[in-house]
Amino acid sequence: MTNQMPVTQSGLDKLKTELVTLMDTQRPAVVNRLSIARSMGDLSENSDYISAREELSFIDGRIAELEDIIQSVKVTAPTQSDSVGFGHTVTVRVNSNPSPAAFQIVGRWEADPQQKRISYSSPLGQALMGKKVGDRVEISAPAGKVVYTIVSIQ
Repeated sequence: MTNQMPVTQSGLDKLKTELVTLMDTQRPAVVNRLSIARSMGDLSENSDYISAREELSFIDGRIAELEDIIQSVKVTAPTQSDSVGFGHTVTVRVNSNPSPAAFQIVGRWEADPQQKRISYSSPLGQALMGKKVGDRVEISAPAGKVVYTIVSIQ
Protein backbone atom coordinates (compact mmCIF):
# COMPACT_ATOMS: atom_id res chain seq x y z
CA MET A 1 0.00 0.00 0.00
CA THR A 2 1.55 3.29 -1.05
CA ASN A 3 -0.66 5.68 0.92
CA GLN A 4 0.25 4.44 4.36
CA MET A 5 -0.19 6.99 7.12
CA PRO A 6 2.57 7.37 9.71
CA VAL A 7 1.99 6.36 13.31
CA THR A 8 4.30 6.04 16.30
CA GLN A 9 4.87 2.59 17.78
CA SER A 10 2.98 3.59 20.93
CA GLY A 11 0.09 4.82 18.78
CA LEU A 12 -0.08 1.50 16.92
CA ASP A 13 0.10 -0.40 20.21
CA LYS A 14 -2.83 1.63 21.55
CA LEU A 15 -4.91 0.91 18.43
CA LYS A 16 -4.15 -2.82 18.69
CA THR A 17 -5.01 -2.86 22.41
CA GLU A 18 -8.36 -1.20 21.71
CA LEU A 19 -9.07 -3.77 18.97
CA VAL A 20 -8.24 -6.72 21.23
CA THR A 21 -10.38 -5.28 24.04
CA LEU A 22 -13.33 -4.81 21.70
CA MET A 23 -13.02 -8.28 20.19
CA ASP A 24 -12.17 -10.29 23.31
CA THR A 25 -14.11 -8.49 26.04
CA GLN A 26 -16.70 -5.96 24.96
CA ARG A 27 -18.17 -7.74 21.93
CA PRO A 28 -18.71 -11.10 23.69
CA ALA A 29 -20.35 -9.30 26.63
CA VAL A 30 -22.78 -7.48 24.32
CA VAL A 31 -23.51 -10.67 22.35
CA ASN A 32 -24.36 -12.36 25.66
CA ARG A 33 -26.57 -9.41 26.67
CA LEU A 34 -28.28 -9.60 23.28
CA SER A 35 -28.91 -13.32 23.71
CA ILE A 36 -30.45 -12.79 27.15
CA ALA A 37 -32.62 -9.94 25.88
CA ARG A 38 -33.72 -12.04 22.88
CA SER A 39 -34.90 -14.80 25.22
CA MET A 40 -37.26 -12.38 26.99
CA GLY A 41 -39.88 -12.46 24.28
CA ASP A 42 -41.34 -9.74 22.06
CA LEU A 43 -38.33 -8.08 20.42
CA SER A 44 -40.23 -5.10 19.02
CA GLU A 45 -40.84 -3.68 22.51
CA ASN A 46 -37.74 -5.02 24.23
CA SER A 47 -35.56 -1.99 24.98
CA ASP A 48 -32.68 -4.17 26.25
CA TYR A 49 -32.63 -6.04 22.95
CA ILE A 50 -32.75 -2.83 20.90
CA SER A 51 -30.02 -1.22 23.02
CA ALA A 52 -27.77 -4.29 22.84
CA ARG A 53 -28.28 -4.58 19.08
CA GLU A 54 -27.29 -0.90 18.61
CA GLU A 55 -24.25 -1.32 20.84
CA LEU A 56 -23.18 -4.44 18.95
CA SER A 57 -23.53 -2.57 15.68
CA PHE A 58 -21.36 0.25 17.03
CA ILE A 59 -18.70 -2.19 18.31
CA ASP A 60 -18.65 -4.10 15.01
CA GLY A 61 -18.24 -0.81 13.13
CA ARG A 62 -15.37 0.26 15.39
CA ILE A 63 -13.69 -3.15 14.99
CA ALA A 64 -13.88 -2.83 11.19
CA GLU A 65 -12.56 0.74 11.38
CA LEU A 66 -9.64 -0.28 13.61
CA GLU A 67 -8.75 -3.20 11.32
CA ASP A 68 -8.70 -0.81 8.33
CA ILE A 69 -6.62 1.75 10.24
CA ILE A 70 -4.09 -0.84 11.41
CA GLN A 71 -3.72 -2.10 7.81
CA SER A 72 -3.19 1.44 6.49
CA VAL A 73 -0.58 2.76 8.92
CA LYS A 74 3.18 2.48 8.98
CA VAL A 75 5.25 2.79 12.13
CA THR A 76 7.52 5.76 11.67
CA ALA A 77 10.24 6.65 14.15
CA PRO A 78 11.52 10.21 14.54
CA THR A 79 14.68 10.93 12.60
CA GLN A 80 17.70 12.82 13.88
CA SER A 81 17.23 16.24 12.37
CA ASP A 82 17.46 19.90 13.24
CA SER A 83 14.01 20.51 11.74
CA VAL A 84 10.59 19.43 13.01
CA GLY A 85 9.49 16.05 11.74
CA PHE A 86 7.10 13.24 12.57
CA GLY A 87 7.47 11.95 16.13
CA HIS A 88 9.47 14.92 17.36
CA THR A 89 8.56 16.83 20.48
CA VAL A 90 8.57 20.54 19.74
CA THR A 91 8.79 23.15 22.47
CA VAL A 92 7.32 26.51 21.49
CA ARG A 93 6.54 29.87 23.01
CA VAL A 94 3.08 31.16 22.19
CA ASN A 95 2.85 34.88 21.32
CA SER A 96 4.49 36.80 24.16
CA ASN A 97 3.79 34.15 26.84
CA PRO A 98 7.11 33.36 28.56
CA SER A 99 5.98 29.83 29.53
CA PRO A 100 6.88 27.32 26.82
CA ALA A 101 4.53 24.57 25.66
CA ALA A 102 5.65 21.23 24.22
CA PHE A 103 3.81 19.19 21.57
CA GLN A 104 4.62 15.81 20.07
CA ILE A 105 3.93 15.51 16.34
CA VAL A 106 2.01 12.25 15.79
CA GLY A 107 -0.31 10.53 13.32
CA ARG A 108 -4.00 11.36 12.83
CA TRP A 109 -5.26 8.35 14.76
CA GLU A 110 -3.19 9.02 17.85
CA ALA A 111 -3.61 12.78 18.17
CA ASP A 112 -4.81 13.94 21.59
CA PRO A 113 -4.54 17.70 22.16
CA GLN A 114 -5.19 17.30 25.89
CA GLN A 115 -2.07 15.12 26.08
CA LYS A 116 -0.12 17.61 23.91
CA ARG A 117 -0.02 15.15 20.99
CA ILE A 118 -0.97 16.90 17.75
CA SER A 119 -1.42 15.46 14.29
CA TYR A 120 1.11 16.25 11.61
CA SER A 121 -1.88 17.08 9.40
CA SER A 122 -3.46 19.56 11.85
CA PRO A 123 -3.02 23.29 11.10
CA LEU A 124 -0.36 23.64 13.82
CA GLY A 125 1.30 20.35 12.88
CA GLN A 126 1.51 21.36 9.22
CA ALA A 127 2.89 24.78 10.15
CA LEU A 128 5.59 23.30 12.38
CA MET A 129 6.75 20.53 10.02
CA GLY A 130 10.15 21.31 8.53
CA LYS A 131 10.77 24.37 10.70
CA LYS A 132 13.90 24.88 12.83
CA VAL A 133 14.70 26.29 16.26
CA GLY A 134 14.06 30.04 16.24
CA ASP A 135 11.54 29.89 13.38
CA ARG A 136 8.16 31.50 13.91
CA VAL A 137 4.87 30.16 12.59
CA GLU A 138 1.54 31.94 12.54
CA ILE A 139 -1.77 30.12 12.85
CA SER A 140 -5.22 31.61 12.40
CA ALA A 141 -7.46 30.68 15.32
CA PRO A 142 -11.01 31.70 16.23
CA ALA A 143 -9.56 34.15 18.78
CA GLY A 144 -7.21 35.65 16.17
CA LYS A 145 -3.71 34.95 14.93
CA VAL A 146 -1.41 32.95 17.19
CA VAL A 147 2.35 33.14 16.72
CA TYR A 148 4.49 30.20 17.83
CA THR A 149 8.29 30.49 18.17
CA ILE A 150 10.18 27.18 18.16
CA VAL A 151 12.39 26.90 21.24
CA SER A 152 13.65 23.32 20.90
CA ILE A 153 13.16 20.11 18.94
CA GLN A 154 13.69 16.67 20.46
